[in-house]
Amino acid sequence: MTTYRIKRVYEAPESTDGARVLVDRMWPRGVAKADAELDQWAKTIAPSPELRRWFGHDPEKFAEFRNKYRHELAHREENREAVANLPQEDTVTLVYAAKDEEHNHAVVLRDFLSSR
Repeated sequence: MTTYRIKRVYEAPESTDGARVLVDRMWPRGVAKADAELDQWAKTIAPSPELRRWFGHDPEKFAEFRNKYRHELAHREENREAVANLPQEDTVTLVYAAKDEEHNHAVVLRDFLSSR
């Protein structure tokens, strides 16, 4: 069974990260591709641009965002394909760029993947 973890892309990679997957649609500012040490960039697993704009990283919208993003993960074809194509490792670290470590899509994605 895979253990899913989350980590900001600005934190140093560690050997315990397992497979590192960037789960943002856009490349994070100020990060060189070589420094990120990624195994995969799963752009299409991120929330749709419309949902991302609506959420705007507003913690007050997070509960509703969580429900809408989980719906996208379960029902949008591009999201389902991206989930199916994630590495099958003991540990997969979902790497993201958001500043808020509690209210972001990687938290929702980790919980979604862990509950499957």
